[in-house]
This record gives sequence, C-alpha cells and structure tokens, in this order.
Amino acid sequence: MSETTASPTYCANLQCGKKTDSQLKCPICLKQNITSVFCDQTCFEMSYKQHKALHWDEKKGENVPYDPFEKFAYPGKLRAAYPLTPKREIPESIVKTEWAADGDAPEEQNNDRLNSIPVYTKQEIKKIRKACTYGREILDIAGAAVKPGITTDEIDAIVHEETIKRNCYPSPLNYYNFPKSVCTSVNEIICHGVPDKTVLKDGDIVNIDVSVYIDGFHADLNETYYVGENIAGEVINTVETARECLKQAIKHCKPGETFCSLGDIIEQHATENSCSVVRDYCGHGVGKYFHCAPQVPHYARNRAAGIMKPGMVFTIEPMINAGSYQCITWPDDWTSSTKDGKVSAQFEHTLLITNDGVEILTVKNKKSPGSPKNRISMKH
Repeated sequence: MSETTASPTYCANLQCGKKTDSQLKCPICLKQNITSVFCDQTCFEMSYKQHKALHWDEKKGENVPYDPFEKFAYPGKLRAAYPLTPKREIPESIVKTEWAADGDAPEEQNNDRLNSIPVYTKQEIKKIRKACTYGREILDIAGAAVKPGITTDEIDAIVHEETIKRNCYPSPLNYYNFPKSVCTSVNEIICHGVPDKTVLKDGDIVNIDVSVYIDGFHADLNETYYVGENIAGEVINTVETARECLKQAIKHCKPGETFCSLGDIIEQHATENSCSVVRDYCGHGVGKYFHCAPQVPHYARNRAAGIMKPGMVFTIEPMINAGSYQCITWPDDWTSSTKDGKVSAQFEHTLLITNDGVEILTVKNKKSPGSPKNRISMKH
C-alpha cells in the first residue's frame, strides 16, 4: 500500500501565505466549520478585517446572504452579498505569480519606475499568444454560463477551475490581496467587482474580467454579457457603445500612432451615443507584467506618453457609463461603482502591434458567446 502525502498548510492571512505547521485557527471559523490556519496571533489579527468576510451572519443563518456594509451609501441598487467563499486553492504544480503568497508585486513595482514600454521578441510573443488563447477559452466558458439564477461566486469557481485545468494561474488571485480569481462587475459596477453570493437576474448585465498567467506571461481580456432577454434600452445602448468604442480604437492601432490618440476616438463615439467615459482606470501594457507601461487612457485630450511600435503588447478596455463618468469605491476597497448608480459596460482585448498594423491576441471565435443586441428592436 502506498503512503499518502499530506497537503501542505498555508497561512490564511493573504498578506503572509507561508507554509506553516501552526494549529492556530480562527474561533469563529471553527464554530462555522470553515478551514483556516494562521502562523501566529499577529497574522490572525493583521488579516481579520478581510478574513471575517468568510463568516456567515449567525443571526440570519448559514445560507442567508447579508450585506456587511449596511451603513454605506450605495449609489445604485446592487449590494454586497456575503459571506465570501474561502480563497480557492492552486495546485503545487502550477507556477505562481510573485503575489500569489503575500499579495505584493515588487518586480512589477520596480519595472514601473523605469516607465519604459516593453518590446517583445518572437519567442516571448509566442508565449503571450498561448496565454491569450487560454484566456479566451476560459472567458468563453464563463460567458456561456451566464444566465438568470447563477451567482457571481459560481462564475468565479468556473473561471478558477478552467484556469488551473490549463496549468495557468488566475492573475487576479491575491493581487494586492484581491480575494478571487476573476472580477465580476454587475450593472452599475465599473470594474473590480468581487464575486460573492449576488444572484444574477433577468435584465442585468455582468462584466467578466479574466486574466491568466502561464510560462511567465499574462493575458488580460473581458466582456460584458446580457443576463436574460428583458434588457432596458439604456442598458443596451451603454453595452453596445462600449463594444463599438473598443472596436473603433483597435482599428486606429498601428506603428507610429500615439497611445494618447485612442482616448479621442473613444470619447467621441461615447459622446455621440449619450454616454460618458471613465477616467479613473485605463488600459495598460501586459505580458511579462500584469500591468506596466504604456498607460492607455480612454478619455479625450489625455497626455499619455508613447508611440506604438512592432512588438508592443497592451490592452484597450474602455469603461463606458450611461450617466456620469465619475465613480465611487465600495468599503471592500475594490468594487468601483458609478457615482450616480447608472449602468456601466466594458470590453477589453490584449493587442499586439505588428509591422503593418495590429493583431487582436484575445480575438473572439465563431462559437464565442455574447452577441451584440439591436438597439432598436429591444424594449425601453
């Protein structure tokens, strides 16, 4: 009979994540049958504000979602729906990002100080292309699962499972202590929505932002999906405008063009369709680093530096709002909502500048879910 090797235990503090032989456990987790071990009392106390998101509300019961931010003045109808599920496990065999254990990204931070735009070799582009192919496959599987009744946490579980199935690491997981493997942004959420027990309803929209890491390189892409069929006219207009903004910006990309010019194209189209462009977040270089130069703002008259050259890889990911471009962050320090509570939509591709134009590395295929809707034929 062969012996079984026990899986190593890691500290549940997302800012630590070290292997540990400690038996120190959260008393509430013990009571609620949640697995969590901490190196020591200091690790436990440091992480408790974030860790307690895993606990269910004993007054309401184990299976009843609750809002941990009841005193927060939400600008829209969406609410946080806790408890969160524990951090999903990554097999030992998968090569991990520098932030996988403790949430910190020193190599990325050091590269930011150089403020130079990477130009990749053919061999490096081959690896980025592989990551992008996997990213598209994963996003398509997650997008196909979108329907009324599914929770955003269930989408996270799908993305996580499909990512590790391909021997990839889900880039968002523990990136500056982000607790999940994907961002799911519903209705008025602009970006960085944390998957929880929110149940998607007919008439909602949800953006799924997938990022994967394999062979030392990242891919990044996202799409906004309609939930059900009874979608309001303003919502369709916002989603389709965001889709078109990205498409028009990509057409402009080629060697010699400036990154700052993309914002002029995007904002003009958004304005023509009675929408606004978010200014607080931008596209970015991607590849060896999850985020790096160039910065790619989506609003007009920006001053982003850089000229496109063959071998550069970056994202364009315009966030388009039905109302004001301004945003507000939830108390979880991640979820970004429109300030007026109106809907927001986003689409993102990873792009490669070629000798004579641009290649969409995360391009959709004929079987990809998430088709456009006709503005005219839908109900208002």
